[in-house]
Amino acid sequence: MIIRKALDSDLDDILSVERAAFDGEDGAEIVQKLLGDDSAQPIVSLVAFQENRTVGHIFFSRATLEPNAPLSLSILGPLAVVPDAQRQGIGGKLIQKGLDILSESGVDLVFVLGHSTYYPRFGFKPAGNLGFEPHYPIPEKNADAWMVQELRPGIIGNFRGKVICADSLDDPQYWEE
Repeated sequence: MIIRKALDSDLDDILSVERAAFDGEDGAEIVQKLLGDDSAQPIVSLVAFQENRTVGHIFFSRATLEPNAPLSLSILGPLAVVPDAQRQGIGGKLIQKGLDILSESGVDLVFVLGHSTYYPRFGFKPAGNLGFEPHYPIPEKNADAWMVQELRPGIIGNFRGKVICADSLDDPQYWEE
């Protein structure tokens, strides 16, 4: 398997992966919106290949913390793997490669709204109890789906606030888990 940064020429394949993974247009729509959104920049977009076939994609976009804090934040999402390539570790490898790139570029915290049993395997912890509110309220029964990972030690416990996402994600439908 090969994982590399996405190129403009990968867009059709990325959208195909998103549609297959999410059984429709939602993931593809989010990716297209984020790619054209200046408030999402800088982004990290990675693709995974098996035998020259695009099988996975991960996207990280910029976020900020209110009240304004001197931190670099990113939101993971969407993460997509085509159904016939799931449960082979592709998603995990995409997450780890993305976190490595973000860490090297100076990102302090990475947030995700996702499966509360999947993302903790990669170091994510429930963000609400650590003082980080999501952009939109999340029902209490899904509170653990809002997670954070500290890429620079000493941030958690010293900062708290509301995470403000890119304009493209500023829609309550994207904050349901």
